[in-house]
Amino acid sequence: MTSPLPSTDSDLLRQLRAGTGAAFQVLYRRHQGPLFRFATLRSGSADTAADVVQEVFMGLLSGSFHFDPLRGPLSNFLFGVARKLILKHEHPRLREESLSEPDDGDDDQDAGSCAHEPLARLLSDELAEQVRRAIALLPPHYRDAVILFELHELSYLEIAEICQVDIGTVRSRLSRGRAAMAKRLAAHRPDTQRSLTAATR
Repeated sequence: MTSPLPSTDSDLLRQLRAGTGAAFQVLYRRHQGPLFRFATLRSGSADTAADVVQEVFMGLLSGSFHFDPLRGPLSNFLFGVARKLILKHEHPRLREESLSEPDDGDDDQDAGSCAHEPLARLLSDELAEQVRRAIALLPPHYRDAVILFELHELSYLEIAEICQVDIGTVRSRLSRGRAAMAKRLAAHRPDTQRSLTAATR
Protein backbone atom coordinates (compact mmCIF):
# COMPACT_ATOMS: atom_id res chain seq x y z
CA MET A 1 0.00 0.00 0.00
CA THR A 2 1.38 3.41 -1.00
CA SER A 3 1.77 5.82 1.88
CA PRO A 4 0.16 9.25 1.49
CA LEU A 5 2.36 12.09 0.36
CA PRO A 6 3.42 14.74 2.90
CA SER A 7 1.03 17.66 3.04
CA THR A 8 3.37 20.63 3.48
CA ASP A 9 5.00 22.30 0.51
CA SER A 10 8.47 21.87 2.01
CA ASP A 11 7.94 18.14 2.46
CA LEU A 12 6.56 17.83 -1.05
CA LEU A 13 9.59 19.65 -2.43
CA ARG A 14 11.88 17.23 -0.63
CA GLN A 15 9.92 14.34 -2.13
CA LEU A 16 10.20 15.99 -5.54
CA ARG A 17 13.96 16.32 -5.21
CA ALA A 18 14.06 12.64 -4.27
CA GLY A 19 12.35 11.75 -7.55
CA THR A 20 8.73 11.35 -6.47
CA GLY A 21 6.73 12.50 -9.49
CA ALA A 22 3.45 12.47 -7.60
CA ALA A 23 4.79 15.23 -5.34
CA PHE A 24 5.09 17.53 -8.34
CA GLN A 25 1.49 16.78 -9.31
CA VAL A 26 0.28 17.70 -5.83
CA LEU A 27 2.26 20.94 -5.86
CA TYR A 28 0.97 21.77 -9.32
CA ARG A 29 -2.68 21.20 -8.37
CA ARG A 30 -2.20 23.25 -5.21
CA HIS A 31 -0.56 26.31 -6.75
CA GLN A 32 -1.42 26.38 -10.45
CA GLY A 33 -4.84 28.02 -10.05
CA PRO A 34 -3.83 31.01 -7.91
CA LEU A 35 -0.65 31.47 -9.94
CA PHE A 36 -2.54 31.44 -13.24
CA ARG A 37 -5.11 33.95 -11.95
CA PHE A 38 -2.35 36.26 -10.77
CA ALA A 39 -0.42 35.97 -14.04
CA THR A 40 -3.54 36.51 -16.17
CA LEU A 41 -4.58 39.67 -14.35
CA ARG A 42 -1.00 40.90 -14.08
CA SER A 43 -0.11 40.36 -17.74
CA GLY A 44 -3.57 40.88 -19.24
CA SER A 45 -3.11 37.78 -21.37
CA ALA A 46 -4.17 34.21 -20.70
CA ASP A 47 -1.59 32.99 -23.23
CA THR A 48 1.22 34.85 -21.47
CA ALA A 49 -0.05 33.59 -18.13
CA ALA A 50 -0.04 29.99 -19.34
CA ASP A 51 3.55 30.37 -20.58
CA VAL A 52 4.63 31.96 -17.30
CA VAL A 53 2.99 29.27 -15.17
CA GLN A 54 4.60 26.56 -17.27
CA GLU A 55 8.01 28.20 -16.90
CA VAL A 56 7.54 28.56 -13.15
CA PHE A 57 6.73 24.90 -12.67
CA MET A 58 9.43 23.72 -15.06
CA GLY A 59 11.91 25.72 -13.00
CA LEU A 60 10.54 24.18 -9.84
CA LEU A 61 10.78 20.70 -11.34
CA SER A 62 14.32 21.18 -12.61
CA GLY A 63 15.53 22.84 -9.42
CA SER A 64 16.66 25.99 -11.23
CA PHE A 65 14.66 28.12 -8.78
CA HIS A 66 16.10 28.03 -5.29
CA PHE A 67 13.33 28.21 -2.71
CA ASP A 68 14.29 28.92 0.90
CA PRO A 69 11.43 27.91 3.25
CA LEU A 70 12.92 30.12 5.97
CA ARG A 71 12.09 33.20 3.90
CA GLY A 72 8.37 32.54 3.55
CA PRO A 73 5.80 30.20 2.02
CA LEU A 74 6.24 28.59 -1.38
CA SER A 75 3.15 30.34 -2.74
CA ASN A 76 4.72 33.77 -2.21
CA PHE A 77 7.98 32.59 -3.74
CA LEU A 78 6.09 31.39 -6.83
CA PHE A 79 4.26 34.73 -7.12
CA GLY A 80 7.64 36.45 -7.04
CA VAL A 81 9.08 34.19 -9.74
CA ALA A 82 5.98 34.68 -11.91
CA ARG A 83 6.19 38.44 -11.47
CA LYS A 84 9.82 38.47 -12.59
CA LEU A 85 8.99 36.39 -15.65
CA ILE A 86 6.14 38.73 -16.56
CA LEU A 87 8.47 41.70 -16.16
CA LYS A 88 10.81 40.07 -18.68
CA HIS A 89 7.91 39.91 -21.16
CA GLU A 90 7.07 43.56 -20.47
CA HIS A 91 10.62 44.91 -20.32
CA PRO A 92 10.74 46.78 -23.66
CA ARG A 93 7.42 48.55 -23.00
CA LEU A 94 8.24 49.28 -19.37
CA ARG A 95 11.45 51.07 -20.36
CA GLU A 96 9.41 53.46 -22.50
CA GLU A 97 6.74 54.00 -19.84
CA SER A 98 9.30 54.66 -17.10
CA LEU A 99 10.50 57.77 -18.94
CA SER A 100 7.13 59.49 -18.52
CA GLU A 101 5.71 57.84 -15.39
CA PRO A 102 5.98 59.76 -12.08
CA ASP A 103 7.77 58.16 -9.18
CA ASP A 104 5.67 56.67 -6.40
CA GLY A 105 7.12 59.11 -3.93
CA ASP A 106 6.30 58.87 -0.27
CA ASP A 107 2.54 59.03 -0.54
CA ASP A 108 1.20 59.13 3.01
CA GLN A 109 -2.38 58.55 1.91
CA ASP A 110 -3.41 55.39 3.72
CA ALA A 111 -4.51 52.55 1.48
CA GLY A 112 -7.70 52.16 3.49
CA SER A 113 -8.80 55.69 2.60
CA CYS A 114 -9.59 54.55 -0.94
CA ALA A 115 -12.43 52.37 0.29
CA HIS A 116 -13.69 49.83 -2.16
CA GLU A 117 -15.53 46.66 -2.91
CA PRO A 118 -13.30 43.60 -2.60
CA LEU A 119 -11.75 42.81 -5.95
CA ALA A 120 -12.73 39.15 -5.80
CA ARG A 121 -16.39 40.14 -5.46
CA LEU A 122 -16.21 42.59 -8.34
CA LEU A 123 -14.60 39.94 -10.53
CA SER A 124 -17.48 37.58 -9.83
CA ASP A 125 -20.32 39.95 -10.71
CA GLU A 126 -21.48 41.71 -13.86
CA LEU A 127 -18.59 44.18 -13.65
CA ALA A 128 -16.01 41.44 -14.17
CA GLU A 129 -14.92 42.51 -17.65
CA GLN A 130 -14.77 46.19 -16.70
CA VAL A 131 -12.73 45.30 -13.62
CA ARG A 132 -10.27 43.29 -15.71
CA ARG A 133 -9.90 46.23 -18.09
CA ALA A 134 -9.41 48.64 -15.19
CA ILE A 135 -6.69 46.38 -13.78
CA ALA A 136 -5.03 46.12 -17.20
CA LEU A 137 -4.89 49.93 -17.44
CA LEU A 138 -3.07 50.28 -14.12
CA PRO A 139 0.70 50.82 -14.24
CA PRO A 140 2.27 47.38 -13.75
CA HIS A 141 3.69 48.12 -10.30
CA TYR A 142 0.26 49.27 -9.07
CA ARG A 143 -1.24 46.14 -10.60
CA ASP A 144 1.07 43.94 -8.49
CA ALA A 145 -0.11 45.49 -5.24
CA VAL A 146 -3.81 45.51 -6.11
CA ILE A 147 -3.94 41.89 -7.31
CA LEU A 148 -1.82 40.44 -4.52
CA PHE A 149 -3.62 42.35 -1.75
CA GLU A 150 -7.19 42.20 -3.00
CA LEU A 151 -7.43 38.86 -4.76
CA HIS A 152 -4.78 36.82 -2.97
CA GLU A 153 -5.18 38.54 0.41
CA LEU A 154 -1.48 38.90 1.07
CA SER A 155 -0.16 41.28 3.71
CA TYR A 156 1.79 44.47 3.00
CA LEU A 157 4.92 42.71 4.23
CA GLU A 158 4.40 39.72 1.92
CA ILE A 159 3.78 41.99 -1.07
CA ALA A 160 6.85 44.03 -0.19
CA GLU A 161 8.97 40.87 -0.21
CA ILE A 162 7.50 39.61 -3.49
CA CYS A 163 7.93 42.98 -5.23
CA GLN A 164 11.24 43.75 -3.49
CA VAL A 165 10.13 47.16 -2.23
CA ASP A 166 9.46 48.61 1.22
CA ILE A 167 6.07 48.56 2.94
CA GLY A 168 5.55 52.30 2.44
CA THR A 169 5.84 51.81 -1.31
CA VAL A 170 3.31 48.98 -1.18
CA ARG A 171 0.87 51.27 0.67
CA SER A 172 1.37 54.02 -1.88
CA ARG A 173 0.93 51.74 -4.88
CA LEU A 174 -2.14 50.07 -3.42
CA SER A 175 -3.71 53.41 -2.55
CA ARG A 176 -3.12 54.86 -6.00
CA GLY A 177 -4.18 51.67 -7.75
CA ARG A 178 -7.46 51.57 -5.82
CA ALA A 179 -8.15 55.22 -6.54
CA ALA A 180 -7.55 54.74 -10.27
CA MET A 181 -9.80 51.69 -10.37
CA ALA A 182 -12.59 53.44 -8.46
CA LYS A 183 -12.52 56.30 -10.95
CA ARG A 184 -12.64 54.01 -13.98
CA LEU A 185 -15.33 51.71 -12.60
CA ALA A 186 -17.58 54.63 -11.65
CA ALA A 187 -17.93 55.40 -15.35
CA HIS A 188 -19.43 51.94 -15.96
CA ARG A 189 -21.88 51.84 -13.09
CA PRO A 190 -23.03 55.04 -11.35
CA ASP A 191 -23.46 53.41 -7.95
CA THR A 192 -20.00 51.85 -8.04
CA GLN A 193 -18.38 55.06 -6.83
CA ARG A 194 -20.73 55.13 -3.84
CA SER A 195 -19.94 51.49 -3.11
CA LEU A 196 -16.22 52.09 -3.42
CA THR A 197 -16.47 55.09 -1.12
CA ALA A 198 -18.72 53.50 1.48
CA ALA A 199 -17.12 50.09 1.73
CA THR A 200 -14.11 49.56 3.98
CA ARG A 201 -11.69 46.78 4.33
